[in-house]
Amino acid sequence: MSEPTIRHGQAADLDALMRIYEHYVRATHVTFDLEPPPREHWESWMRQFSADGAHQLLVADAARKTVGYACSTPFKRKAAYAVAVETTVYLAPDETGRGLGRALLSALLGGLPRAVHRAFAGIALPNEASEALHRKLGYRRVGVLTEAGKKFDRYWDVAWYEKSLGG
Repeated sequence: MSEPTIRHGQAADLDALMRIYEHYVRATHVTFDLEPPPREHWESWMRQFSADGAHQLLVADAARKTVGYACSTPFKRKAAYAVAVETTVYLAPDETGRGLGRALLSALLGGLPRAVHRAFAGIALPNEASEALHRKLGYRRVGVLTEAGKKFDRYWDVAWYEKSLGG
């Protein structure tokens, strides 16, 4: 397989991103969506990103297909939270365990403007791979929300991680 290329996401990536995310909605607890969001949701979601702002979308391409993405989105909508982002990473199921998540998240963090002071990540537990990834990139666990969501007829805890970006 060819080395992945990481680039800023664009509207043409939408179908691939939807397919990647749908796997996690239907087969895992890592997202608390119970059904895949409709295309209209994704179109609106895509409009929040820019190549140089606090809210960015990066995608990874390999062998002429999109195999993963990472994004920074608003942590909360209130104005004082503008200095913080929530980061997310999703990979095609057959692309995990190869360092692609680390490459995507590293590139995302490295491209954020200096005004971004903190990055947060919520990780549904258990998910040792995601926790290890975030620790390797300098995030630290700051708390756990117990039984924060219910999916597949059981409750799931969510660990929250933060990374100081110094902005």
